[in-house]
Amino acid sequence: MDLQKTVLGLELGSTRIKAVLIDEKHIPVASGDWEWENRLVDGIWTYSLEDVRVGVQNCFAALRRDVKRKFDLELTTVGAIGISAMMHGYLPFDSEGNQLAEFRTWRNTITGEAAEKLTALFNFNIPQRWSIAHLYQAILNGEEHVGRIDYLTTLAGYLHFLLTGEKLMGVGEASGMFPIDSATCDYDETMLIKFRELTGIELRKILPQVVPAGVRAGTLTESGARFLDPTGTLRCGIPFAPCEGDAGTGMAATNSVRVRTGNVSAGTSDFAMIVTEKPLGVHREIDMVTTPDGLPVAMVHCNNCTSDINAWVSLFGEFGEMMGLKVDKGELFTRLFQKALEGSRDCGGLLSFNYFSGEGVTDLDAGRPLFLRTPDASFTLANFMRTHLLSALATLKIGLDILTQTEQVAIDRLYGHGGFFKTPEVGQRLLSAAVGAPVSVMETAGEGGPYGMALLAAYMLWKDEGETLPDYLDNKVFACASSLTLMADEHDIAGFDAFLARYRAALPLERAATELVG
Repeated sequence: MDLQKTVLGLELGSTRIKAVLIDEKHIPVASGDWEWENRLVDGIWTYSLEDVRVGVQNCFAALRRDVKRKFDLELTTVGAIGISAMMHGYLPFDSEGNQLAEFRTWRNTITGEAAEKLTALFNFNIPQRWSIAHLYQAILNGEEHVGRIDYLTTLAGYLHFLLTGEKLMGVGEASGMFPIDSATCDYDETMLIKFRELTGIELRKILPQVVPAGVRAGTLTESGARFLDPTGTLRCGIPFAPCEGDAGTGMAATNSVRVRTGNVSAGTSDFAMIVTEKPLGVHREIDMVTTPDGLPVAMVHCNNCTSDINAWVSLFGEFGEMMGLKVDKGELFTRLFQKALEGSRDCGGLLSFNYFSGEGVTDLDAGRPLFLRTPDASFTLANFMRTHLLSALATLKIGLDILTQTEQVAIDRLYGHGGFFKTPEVGQRLLSAAVGAPVSVMETAGEGGPYGMALLAAYMLWKDEGETLPDYLDNKVFACASSLTLMADEHDIAGFDAFLARYRAALPLERAATELVG
């Protein structure tokens, strides 16, 4: 294998950091990963920058070992690198590079006042997790550090800067910091002026420069190479693609960057991305972001998806160990997911709320996982698992209904990717029941974001003169890709609708739990 003809995508997800190496045919050939978890510190969901360093280095070390095992090669170089991470959040630094406040992740719902005021000012929905909402909330709170901010970035932007020395990011990632004008692929100038008039802050001086997909965005520095690989094996000078958020990499991984295409990413959080062909009204539940090449995208983002499922599966695993059974974690997930398809279509009277944290779509500032049932409910393992899988999609469905019913947004193709779809057919069939439309899953669905980031880096490195990102993906990546398309039957759809009706009716219970249970 010629390492110069490979491309590396590395993504810092909510629970796992993963690196994927692809060859010139865009096929994954090696990977490495490292598990991590956010922490709730003084009411703030956060990761420490030390966790970032340890996680990235261990992930890269795992990739090096995989390359050595498969090809008997030392990973000294690659053709290009792309960095991705969870979108949004708040990472401020002073002029000497000192971190001024804890990293406030997308999971926090502590910026309600700022988000509401900015939405009214811009006439454009500003969600609580966006960087600009965190900044304005810090201003409203009178936080001392605001006046010392020299650079405000996201997790992907921070790591890109560490590795290249460049303060820039892809347009899709930037669209989760501040609204983007798709005509210019840059921050919206009118809104920048309004924010300056409101606060006196010139955002262009502290925000990263915006770069569209396909543009070279720096090279790996000597210090960056040592950060990734402290052994000194990796050489500097490798070109970098613009860093992106997990939304943009999900679109690339599923070939969902053309108008009227869409994808659903489902892991710790879940979100649907639909590339739109017309302006939309302002909806609190709908974010307007962009594709990696700047097209407008309607996004329904939910903070909670699989965390509650993961917790229950861990409990079942603990029970198995107590009984002397040694069950592989992956197999346990697969079998429990498959069991859900045996359950009643409406879950037999069971109900759950998967809210580990607050949820903007349903207007909750905090979360408490709940499971409840009526005395005469059919309390079986199949119904129990189906309940948790439908609960993971319920909030997403509430938001999608605004797009498809209120705004009449057309969707020609919908793809699923992420951990929720790793078990063949199960998550795919239940998502189809939720949206009432066919859902496709590609064979690379489990690779998700890091694979999508690798594709964006490959586009930067290997595109032809004038070749657009949609054309590159259509013609060079996915022309012969294997995928499976499923459509839920009418009984599954009716069952999901019945479950969702109970879910909506019981939402006051979730709100009460957040108020009564500390």
